Amino acid sequence: MKKNNSAKELLQKLGTLLALIILIAIFCITMPDKFPRVSNIMNILKQASINCLIASGMLCALITAGIDLSVGSNCVLCTCTIGVLMQNFGITNALLLAVCGLAVSTFAGFINGTLLTRLDLPHPFVSTMGMKNVLLGIALVITGSKSIGFTNQGVDSLMWIGGESLFKTYTADGKLDFPGIPVSFILVIFVFILFDIFLKKSALGRQIYCCGGNPEAARLSGIPSKNVLTFVYTLSGFMAGLAGVVSVGRLASANANAGSTYDNDAIAACIVGGASFTGGKGTIWGTLIGALLMAVIRNGLNLAGASNDIQYIVIGAVIILAVTIDVFRNKMEAKARKMAAA
Repeated sequence: MKKNNSAKELLQKLGTLLALIILIAIFCITMPDKFPRVSNIMNILKQASINCLIASGMLCALITAGIDLSVGSNCVLCTCTIGVLMQNFGITNALLLAVCGLAVSTFAGFINGTLLTRLDLPHPFVSTMGMKNVLLGIALVITGSKSIGFTNQGVDSLMWIGGESLFKTYTADGKLDFPGIPVSFILVIFVFILFDIFLKKSALGRQIYCCGGNPEAARLSGIPSKNVLTFVYTLSGFMAGLAGVVSVGRLASANANAGSTYDNDAIAACIVGGASFTGGKGTIWGTLIGALLMAVIRNGLNLAGASNDIQYIVIGAVIILAVTIDVFRNKMEAKARKMAAA
């Protein structure tokens, strides 16, 4: 049975990877002078970094058959907290700013988990939807609904994470030859390796899968499900905050309205990558492929000159398709289980 599940996960990831390759090929053929450029590929990796980090926390929530709709607002709140501390309080220490931003987002995630587990709310949709609006409101209040710029503010070392690249090369006459690999994407790979080890090798990681895949077995096994769920939503908050730290350099500004699409993109990346709303499924590398797929779609549409309304339609269609595939997959698996039981 375990071998069959592993084979299904492999086929799922290969299917998503194949879709990504086909999409890249289509854009390369239709826009040969724009899309295949190394600078554009590196830009895609940079664009995908924020969604990758947010989606990693979302994945854990989905594995438990939950969801975190507050990640976008949480990410933005982290960035806005950093901006306000810098602008209003004159703090320019990069480490202190990052720690404060992460602390705010992590605490918000902890509140999400606590509301869900201690108040016995029927579904995390309720608590996280409410928290989404609360966090967005706080971000608007502390910034006065204005954008805060980070350029020329003495926080270059903090902006380096989301804005710079490593391994740049130059020609003999000083022109840029290779734009380098974005620091933010290198961070993503490092974080995803840790997530892969955590979810596959640690006892807590296995408990997360068990809580989502078979809640009754988790209860009978003595797994402290409430504590596990609280940890999952706290982790989701932390990852949203880490994405917020990266966005300091990526966007070079703090804007409370900047995260309007973050929630949907993170959910889509996870579902496209093989996670399921029913819980118990999903891998971090599948989520990476899903996030890259979303970034390629947005980048290709931008290069093609598609307007924002068209982009919303396409991304919405991708999300609907991903959910439809998830529902169909679950029905097929349920049918297979019934046949096996018979």
